[in-house]
Amino acid sequence: MRFPITSAILFASLSSVATAQFGFFDQMFGNHQGQQQQPQPHASSQWTTQAEAVPCSLYLCPDSLVCVSQPSECPCPREVDIKCIIPDAEDTKAGTVVCVRGTSGCAVVERFANAYSK
Repeated sequence: MRFPITSAILFASLSSVATAQFGFFDQMFGNHQGQQQQPQPHASSQWTTQAEAVPCSLYLCPDSLVCVSQPSECPCPREVDIKCIIPDAEDTKAGTVVCVRGTSGCAVVERFANAYSK
């Protein structure tokens, strides 16, 4: 009978130590019960709110929220970027817009476009 009582006491003392350890980790890593963090608004909902405030009946550029007549007229997101238009081989009115940065400008993009169009 002595062993089951000793085992019960040992188990109870170890479980209290384990509970104390987990309480320590909860405090260290921010799992504070009773303190609720305010949810951060999603970037998409902020973008939607800003986009709805811009009057545009044509095409609204997603990065800059500038109203243009077609997507290829959108400016690059950063002023230092250079806008390169790669013409579509089948549709002469269509193209792909690529924004690049650097001294070579559109030359690198045009080289890649020519290499893959063959």
